[in-house]
Amino acid sequence: MSVMVWGVPTESPVELLLGALARQGADPVVVHPRQFLEQSVDIHLSGGELRGSIRVGDRTTDVGDISGVYVRPIEPELVPELKDVPADDPAMLRARAEFDALMAFTEGAPDALGCRVASRLSAMASNMSKPYQAQLVQKGGFDTPETVVTDDPEEARAFVRAHRGAIYKSVSGVRSIVSVVDLDREAERLELIRWCPVQFQENVRGRDVRVHVVGDEVYAAIVDSSATDYRYARAQVGEDATLAPYALPDDVAERCIGLARDLDLPFAGVDLKLADDGRIVCFEVNPSPGYSWYETAAGLPISDALARWLMRAA
Repeated sequence: MSVMVWGVPTESPVELLLGALARQGADPVVVHPRQFLEQSVDIHLSGGELRGSIRVGDRTTDVGDISGVYVRPIEPELVPELKDVPADDPAMLRARAEFDALMAFTEGAPDALGCRVASRLSAMASNMSKPYQAQLVQKGGFDTPETVVTDDPEEARAFVRAHRGAIYKSVSGVRSIVSVVDLDREAERLELIRWCPVQFQENVRGRDVRVHVVGDEVYAAIVDSSATDYRYARAQVGEDATLAPYALPDDVAERCIGLARDLDLPFAGVDLKLADDGRIVCFEVNPSPGYSWYETAAGLPISDALARWLMRAA
């Protein structure tokens, strides 16, 4: 059996996984988004069964021989070689056809072949709307921050005052820097939300914990930083955040595993805050976590766990 890795090999999460697979004796099939001319995908239904093969260079792998797939691709339109290529160009058409075929395979493989996929792109879509995902997080047993999405400056001001401070952040899956609202300094900018609704949340005080769920295992890191957004701590407070392994209480670990399972995300990054008021608040669930920093800085064996899961050794 083989593991397929769909992503850019030099990107750190992919690179760490490839190293872990090699240590465990695997010879993964690496489908590189930038090498679409050297690859082909032949997937079809025959007699109600999913069949076909994936060719990378001189290596052809039957889809029935794939035990697991790690999904971290880039859209053809974002591939550097295709940056300015028209949509009807043969190269773009081929890259798009390959992407769509691989997406169809990863969507159907878990049910049709019993193949493990981390994770299906359809499952990742819950993170494209933070308010929508927050409703699913609440069903999973976690508190979420008090939130308002508004294009009314007065409603925003009232929300900030009612919570004695607030932050604003992206409402979509696009990364943004979480920042504190300053009503005095940003009075003029706040008027601009009339043309662009913005998400405001209570500023939850406490310690940040990042939990990586891999199947039925969890690997947690606790963050030491005074920054509002610890990912950008150096820019916000002048020094980098530090990470350390953290032992989650059993009930919280089970909730994280259950939440990831409910979201159909066998590999997920759960962002928690151990609030000063005693709550455990969940900000979001990252469906394709860039786990490299947490692995290297906190010494968490995330890539090894992911490799075992994909190889069906866990």
